[in-house]
Amino acid sequence: MRLVVGLGNPGPRYARNRHNVGLMAVDAIARRYRFPAFRNRFKGEIAEAPIGADRRLLFKPQTFMNASGEAVAEVARFYKIAPSDIVVIHDEIDLRPGKMRVKRGGGAAGHNGLRSIDPLIGPDYWRVRIGVGHPGIKELVQPYVLQNFAADEMTGWVEPLLAAIAETIVLLLDGAPDAFMSEVARRLAPAEATPPSPAATG
Repeated sequence: MRLVVGLGNPGPRYARNRHNVGLMAVDAIARRYRFPAFRNRFKGEIAEAPIGADRRLLFKPQTFMNASGEAVAEVARFYKIAPSDIVVIHDEIDLRPGKMRVKRGGGAAGHNGLRSIDPLIGPDYWRVRIGVGHPGIKELVQPYVLQNFAADEMTGWVEPLLAAIAETIVLLLDGAPDAFMSEVARRLAPAEATPPSPAATG
């Protein structure tokens, strides 16, 4: 796998929206592996550096979410990257907040970014789905995903999850998706309580 894409909307107005958690994940990966500054190319921002033993591309489309496929397709064509070598990180309303799932291929499930990508490169790419929860009513989905994460969400699960993804993304890029999911879950699991010693219990 060579290309990691984070989905979201461009500009500071949307930077902390739930819909932008994919872009936030790519920024976390860039910080963890000390990528150089992103360059403006392919209707987006791109950077290249090693992750593990190989050089990888990070890409942040700067089209709006509904046109993400235009930018992703340009990068894939230029670098001749097959869909199976592309990882797309995006928000998922059908997963509870803080849950992460990985799959290759499948449908768009109503996600406008994926719906834009699929016709242009095909569906056979990897998806890292980050749960942001559902507002409970279909009509509220759009305003919900365009809201900022609350401060307690950021510290409670968003930042820890993004850090875990950044730290362990090398497993997914090296072809071990199950190990990647397991390691992210392990890092986020609450520490087991240490049983009191007999002396402490009297």
